[in-house]
Amino acid sequence: MARRRWLPALRSLAATRRETEEKSITWSGGYTSTTYAGTSNIWSTEGRADGWDIGRVVTEGYERVVWVYKAIDTMGKHASRLPLEIGVGLTEDGEFEEVIEDHPLLRVLNGRANPVETGPQFRKRLSAQILLSKRGAFVEVTRSNRGTITRLDLLPPDRVIPVPDPRGEYIAHFEFTTLHGEVRELAPERVRWIRDPHPTDPFSGVTPLEAAGISIELDHLSRLYNVAFIKNDARPGGIVAVDTSSLNEREMDRLESRFLRGSEFAGHVSVIGSGPGGMTYTDLAARPREMAYEHAAANAKIEILGAFGVPESVTGNASGRTFDNAEQEEYGFWVHTELPHLELISNAFASDLDGIDRAIRFDTSTVEALELPRRKRRAEAREEWNAGLISADEYRRRAGLPAYENPHTRALWISPQKAPVPARPEDAAALGIQGAGAPGTPGGQLPTAPPQPGTAPNAPLTEGDTGRGDAAAAVAQARSEGDQPAGPGAAAAAVADARATTETSEPGAAAAAVTAAREEDEETSPGEAAEAVAEARGLQVKALSAGTGNAFEVTDDDFDQAQQAVAAALVPLFDREEGVIIARLRSPKVRKGTPFWKTDGPSDTRAGTDALDTGRILGADRWLEETDAALARVLAGVARSAAQRTAAAFGASEPPARASGPTAAVVLDAVAAGEEIARSFLASLATLLDQAQTVTTDVDDLVALVRSTFTDLGAQAAANIAEATAVATVNGATEVTAAVIGPGIVRTWATRRDDRVRAVHAAVEGTTLPVGAPYEVDGYPMRFPGDQLAPLYLTINCRCRLRYRTEGDTP
Repeated sequence: MARRRWLPALRSLAATRRETEEKSITWSGGYTSTTYAGTSNIWSTEGRADGWDIGRVVTEGYERVVWVYKAIDTMGKHASRLPLEIGVGLTEDGEFEEVIEDHPLLRVLNGRANPVETGPQFRKRLSAQILLSKRGAFVEVTRSNRGTITRLDLLPPDRVIPVPDPRGEYIAHFEFTTLHGEVRELAPERVRWIRDPHPTDPFSGVTPLEAAGISIELDHLSRLYNVAFIKNDARPGGIVAVDTSSLNEREMDRLESRFLRGSEFAGHVSVIGSGPGGMTYTDLAARPREMAYEHAAANAKIEILGAFGVPESVTGNASGRTFDNAEQEEYGFWVHTELPHLELISNAFASDLDGIDRAIRFDTSTVEALELPRRKRRAEAREEWNAGLISADEYRRRAGLPAYENPHTRALWISPQKAPVPARPEDAAALGIQGAGAPGTPGGQLPTAPPQPGTAPNAPLTEGDTGRGDAAAAVAQARSEGDQPAGPGAAAAAVADARATTETSEPGAAAAAVTAAREEDEETSPGEAAEAVAEARGLQVKALSAGTGNAFEVTDDDFDQAQQAVAAALVPLFDREEGVIIARLRSPKVRKGTPFWKTDGPSDTRAGTDALDTGRILGADRWLEETDAALARVLAGVARSAAQRTAAAFGASEPPARASGPTAAVVLDAVAAGEEIARSFLASLATLLDQAQTVTTDVDDLVALVRSTFTDLGAQAAANIAEATAVATVNGATEVTAAVIGPGIVRTWATRRDDRVRAVHAAVEGTTLPVGAPYEVDGYPMRFPGDQLAPLYLTINCRCRLRYRTEGDTP
């Protein structure tokens, strides 16, 4: 057989072909015992799969041995139950960024594979053939005249022969013998050859039945012995001896023929000849336990299920196992057995996806066992949170939940008293921690309890404490929660508010500290209360005295660095949106019912006259949300850097805590301005797509339009967003920080003094105003250059800046 199959394909290699070597291969499982010609092909391998009798495998293995059937049935049911999905790109969670819901391949794999089989039925049979056939499974793909997949047919593996290409290619063609004996040649591109690959023979697969052959036969014979023993009166066999001195040879043969051999005759009484002395009976004492049926059957079951990689608990029998052990067995089955099996099936159709950026896989989102690692990670994260090793925000991120991003959720709460350790220096005030110790610690000490709702988050004083840290915390809390105006008298109002709050409560360490500060000589400068206020504000009061030369100016480098940071965050967002829009344009579900659907023939009625849904194609809302999130993250860092430089210029080690809220508002305004520019760009693209639909019905034309629009308008929109948000954030954060540090600070409007400066901005060049006082530009108040509260024509592409100095100093 092997000679007939291989030699016609190798005639051109007759001069160099190796000598034929005869080999005898015997499978101990009983499925094959054949001698074949081990003719070497161009890959120097023998046809190992040629002697595999798939008919006997199904009859004697799958249909006869319960554990073989159950293992194959269990794996096949999952391949049948779970639908396949096609998508583009992957998120951090392993999900498709874009799911293609309508594709010809999905219609046959999930819908109807061929006129006699549904997609689930086809997938279950395909799974079984991969596990049973040593040669593998062969799927014939039928396409329409336009190249669309219309049906899939599973060919009998024992009637398909892969023929190597004598020119050095892998496969020349497949020979398929029909039921009527007709041989058809199938081109390689029409056949999907799916198999678990053999380590040395590319023309052969691997099946678990090879390793489990002896165990399968042992299981069958053990059961056969037990059945026969029960049917044959359930008693052990014996020997009856008779006197043969008076019997001739013919009579002896007749008696000896009654000695029945084999397990199927267990329990029979055998009669043989004997010498003089008459008839005797010998009990062989073969009790059932001596046949060790129970142990033989149990070992065979373990070996069969082990070969397939299917634990017994997965087949439906979890007795004798704890809940955790059964759960772990099911998880191991999915990870080590079922998922690789499903990937073997889905990857076979990857070449039919019509796009290199697309992927196909089984949708396992409903498989509860695969949630086990995520549940364990969440449980470990909860334990770490309880031990104070991670913050609440870190736990929420591991659990797939959005982080709150506030001082309390960013901090570590150390057990057992749940004392907070701030993650950022600016979080210390909100957590009730002040002092010059380690970052976020009051003089190196930690409070002993977290703040309670409705109370000032101050650490309780220990005996002998002077209370200065608590007074500072009370002042900071009063200033952060109150509506005190910035300017002269703001510090006094904050102290008064702190006093009033402290005196209404029961006498404590904070009240004692404020009382001590009140009773001291008010003319003493500076006093403890003054030092506490200065410390709470995060600056030195003497830094604002006139004549010290305090000055600060926003430079071109500030704008350039911020603009580059924003542009770097926008580039991948615009590139990804371009790819997603093109994928949606090519999606069959989007084009269905429109002139852009290319029909397969007169019977294809899926084309129509409806216009493409550009809103659905662009997906503006989702992309704008991602753009806002990226801008907020980058601009927050830009604002923080600008605020720190401003505070350092006027003698403060850190920006005041009261500046955090207004700075966040500046960032939000800048993000909103960037979103408006991005939204305008998408609106322009939507208009172009709508107009193009009136002149073309070729989706490739729309794809080219999208690419050119992103190259031109998209690049300009990204540049405008980067410039506008950078200028607004740098100027806004600087202005807010200077206003909180003041009074006593003035600033001067400065332009670039080139031909790009608009006339209304040139009109306010050199104007000096106190910090916080708005400039009047073309009749509109502007807090700073790029102020997003002003009209767009006054802020777009603005490059102006402000020069800050202490009032009274020479400009």
